[in-house]
Amino acid sequence: MTAEHSSLRDSLLDAAAELLVRRGYRGVRMQDVAAAVGVSRQTVYNEFGDKWGMAQAVVLRDNERYLDGIDRVLTEHADDLYAAVAAAVRFTLGLSADDPIKKVVLTGAGGDELLPLLTTQAEPVLFTARTRIVEHARAQWPELDPAAFAEIAEAAVRLTMSHIVLPTEPPDRVADLIARMVTRYLDVPGE
Repeated sequence: MTAEHSSLRDSLLDAAAELLVRRGYRGVRMQDVAAAVGVSRQTVYNEFGDKWGMAQAVVLRDNERYLDGIDRVLTEHADDLYAAVAAAVRFTLGLSADDPIKKVVLTGAGGDELLPLLTTQAEPVLFTARTRIVEHARAQWPELDPAAFAEIAEAAVRLTMSHIVLPTEPPDRVADLIARMVTRYLDVPGE
């Protein structure tokens, strides 16, 4: 992807995200996104295929930014896996509670059509999160069994996403629960 194309894509995603937050999924038209960026409607269709593809691209970019934060959090706790996992879960739950895109997706405020992006059609988000976390862990904690870590990372990501979609406990309690689960599964000393 050229720098010019990347810049156009980012501009389109910025406009789409802003419109999704303000109007909800039903209230956004491809023409509105095109007008906000100053391009043709066909340019938006060429980039995303359709409105669903555009919404999915917004959620996936939001997920990449979140994962950059997870990388920072895990690095800050490199000496303690338990603390790293707990901090990553707290970061995730806190960020999700304040994230305007996730609010649109989860509250159904004109966006109930988007809920599958975090539930029944969440494979791209889950796969990306699991892959990035496993890659980070392999580099940061090379002594961990890669296959076991991949298994528990999948479970931890899914459990954390479950608490994003339907929070039932305070974030600190969820973070400690998931950190205990991960460290016990990997037989690593924790709290």
